[in-house]
Amino acid sequence: MQMSQKHNMSYEAVQNLGSCCFLQSENLDYYSSSDNSSHATYPSVRTLEQYCTLESSTKNSFPSLNSPTTVSFSPNHSPLSKLQPKSYVLSSHSSLEITNDSIENESCLTHNDNELRHKIRELESAMLGHDADILDMYDTVIPEESDSFLLEAERWKKMMEMISRGDLREMLCACAIAVAGNDMETTEWLMSELRKMVSVSGNPIQRLGAYMLEALVARLASSGSTIYKALKCKEPTGRELLSHMHLLYEICPYLKFGYMSANGAIAEVMKGETEVHIIDFQINQGIQWVSLIQALAGRHGGPPRIRITGFDDSTSAYAREGGLEIVGERLSALAQSYNVPFEFHALEVAPTEVEIKDLELRPGEAIGVNFAMMLHHLPDESVDGKNHRGRLLRLAKCLSPKIVTLVEQESHTSNLPFFPRFVETMNYYLAIFESIDVALPRENKERINVEQHCLAREVVNLVACEGAERVERHELLKNWRSRFTMAGFSPYPLNSFITSSIKNLQQSYQGHYTLEERDGALCLGWMNQALITSCAWR
Repeated sequence: MQMSQKHNMSYEAVQNLGSCCFLQSENLDYYSSSDNSSHATYPSVRTLEQYCTLESSTKNSFPSLNSPTTVSFSPNHSPLSKLQPKSYVLSSHSSLEITNDSIENESCLTHNDNELRHKIRELESAMLGHDADILDMYDTVIPEESDSFLLEAERWKKMMEMISRGDLREMLCACAIAVAGNDMETTEWLMSELRKMVSVSGNPIQRLGAYMLEALVARLASSGSTIYKALKCKEPTGRELLSHMHLLYEICPYLKFGYMSANGAIAEVMKGETEVHIIDFQINQGIQWVSLIQALAGRHGGPPRIRITGFDDSTSAYAREGGLEIVGERLSALAQSYNVPFEFHALEVAPTEVEIKDLELRPGEAIGVNFAMMLHHLPDESVDGKNHRGRLLRLAKCLSPKIVTLVEQESHTSNLPFFPRFVETMNYYLAIFESIDVALPRENKERINVEQHCLAREVVNLVACEGAERVERHELLKNWRSRFTMAGFSPYPLNSFITSSIKNLQQSYQGHYTLEERDGALCLGWMNQALITSCAWR
C-alpha cells in the first residue's frame, strides 16, 4: 500500500455540527497536542475545513431554485431533508407586475432608483391596502428561506462529492461529526455507505475503518460497558488469545523495543547489586523478564538474587487461563535453568489501592519499579477528581528505587473531547495497521485475529466509551515528564549501548520504522507517526 505523506490529520471542530461541513475557515487559533510535529495540531473549536469543506464539483448539480420540484433523496442515495423551495411571485391579481416591457431600460433603475421604488410602493399601497404588508414579509422570508435551502443543498452536494471520492478517512470523520451532533439522518446514511467500503481483509484503512465504524455504532447505542460484554462472547479461548498476543509481539517491534530498553536500563543500574527486587505493576505474561534474567545470569562475579513482585490484570489472566502463579512457575523454571536465585511474589491487589506494606520490602534490596504499558489504564484526575497516576508515582518515590522505567504509547487521548480523540485514534492505529500490513499478507487469518483481538478492543474503548468506562487514556511523553517531575523524580538517560541495541532491533524489521532520541528518552515510530516511548527515572 502506498502511504500518504503524513498520517496525522489536522481537524477542526465546529460549533454548529449540523451545517459545519461547508463553512469556510476564517480565523483559526491553533493549539498543539504534542511537543513535536509528528502529532496533530488542532485548531480551536470553530470549523472543520480539511475534512468537510470540500471543493465543489461541476459534475454534480442540484435542482434549480426556480424549479417547484421537491428535493429529496432516498436513504440509499442522499437523505436530503424534504425541502420545498418557495417561489414568491406576485401576480397581477394581488400586486403590481413589472414586466420587461414596462421597464426596458436598465438606466431607469439606476438613474433614479430610490424615487422609482417609492412611487411603486405608493401605487401598491393604494391598490392593496393592508395587504401591502405582505410585501414586507416576503422581503424578509425570501432570503431566509433561500439561504437555508442553499446551505442544505450545498451540504448534501458536498457529501455526495465526498462519497464519490471514496476517501475513507474523510468519510469516517464526517460520520463521527454527525454522531457527535446527533444528526441521525446523516449518520445512518454515512454508515450505510461506509459498510460498503470497509473490510477486515482490505488495505490498512479499510481494516481499521471496519473497527472504527463498529465503535461509532456502539457509541450511538451508548453501549460503553455493554460493548465489552458483547465482544467477550466472541473472544477466543485463553490459549488462542495468548497466541495472538505473542504473534503481535513478534511481528511488531513496539513491545519488544520497550521491554529491551527498560531491561537495559535496569541491568545497567543493578550491575553491582547482590539482591534485586523488581516491582512490575502490570506483569502480563512475564515475557519481559526472560531477557533480564538471562543477562544477569552471565554477569561478571555471578548473578544477584532476584525477586519479582507482579501485579495482574484481567485480560492477561484470561489469556493465561490462570492467575499469576503460572507466571511465577515459568520464570522460576527459567531462572533455575540459568542457576539464578529467584523468588516470585504475586499481588492481586489493584494498583490504585496498593499500599507499601503490600510489597513486603526487605532490607538490602535494590529496588527497580517497572511501569510498562499500564499507567494509561489508571483513571486520571478528569474522571473522578482523584489523581491515581500521581498517587502511584508518589508511592513509587517513597520506595527509594534505584530506577523506575516507563514504556507508554505516544498518543494523546486522555482528556480530549470526542471528535479530536476520534481523529487521534485513527492516526495512531492506522500506523500500526500499516506496519502489520508489511509483516503479514492481507489474506492471512492470523493477521485478522491479531488485529481483531489485540487492537480492535482498544479502538472501540477509545471511540465508544466515556467516563470511568474508558480505560484507554494515553498521554504524551511531555505529560509523563511533568507527572514524574512533580512526583520528585529526575531523568535517567539511556546509555549509548542501549540505544545502539535498539537501532539493531529496528533494522531487523521490514518497513518504515523510525527511532528518535528525545532528551534521554527513546521514541519508536512508523514513518512520521510516533508510537512508543521508553524512558527511565531515578
